[in-house]
Amino acid sequence: MTTPDSAGDAPKKAPAKDPWDLPAVSSLVVGVLGGPGDQGRGLAYRLAQAGQRVIIGSRAAERAQAAAAELGHGVEGADNAECARRSDIVIVAVPWDGHAKTLEGLREELAGKLVVDCVNPLGFDKKGAYALTPEEGSAAEQAAALLPDSRVTAAFHHLSAVLLQDPEVASIDTDVMVLGESRADTDLVQALAGRIPGMRGVFAGRLRNAHQVESLVANLISVNRRYKAHAGVRVTDI
Repeated sequence: MTTPDSAGDAPKKAPAKDPWDLPAVSSLVVGVLGGPGDQGRGLAYRLAQAGQRVIIGSRAAERAQAAAAELGHGVEGADNAECARRSDIVIVAVPWDGHAKTLEGLREELAGKLVVDCVNPLGFDKKGAYALTPEEGSAAEQAAALLPDSRVTAAFHHLSAVLLQDPEVASIDTDVMVLGESRADTDLVQALAGRIPGMRGVFAGRLRNAHQVESLVANLISVNRRYKAHAGVRVTDI
């Protein structure tokens, strides 16, 4: 006689979720704060080229609109506040020295939004680039502290702005390390990265691990200078 406690009646565990089973993001509007800058412009161009609706933001709407017109592919330009309000996902690609001030001024507009911070806190001297350590630990953690009502993730740190903006480059062959507190949010960012041909989003931990990801850019700058390259990052065996 069997009982409800018999081994054969034990509930089966649900199969583990396939980490490459990512959500659809093609209908989401992506805003890029700092869109007229090299990194922001490159990301906006690639995502729009892939069919994503993209709005680039700047402190001056006219500057954003001029950059959007140059990019084409339906990219729109607006001031930072309007860009944040109209977007589902907002990529922060502003210079490090304006990072805190920009986000402080957009706390209300970014409330409830998925924010993707790709800022690398770096210093430069005669020896080259070196990593800075923000008081919060990383640029992404600073963003999370300044935006308590937003869902902050970190990604897109290791991309060459030169390659992103070059229309002759069909595929950006690199991995994007994605960090965040919610797996649902990091899945969305991974899926967004995967919209760009050659690119793959890879989950890389929680925001507390963002500092070393941001810092790696200083090493890549040294690699690129030494080998006259536009190096990215590939994660093996996954």
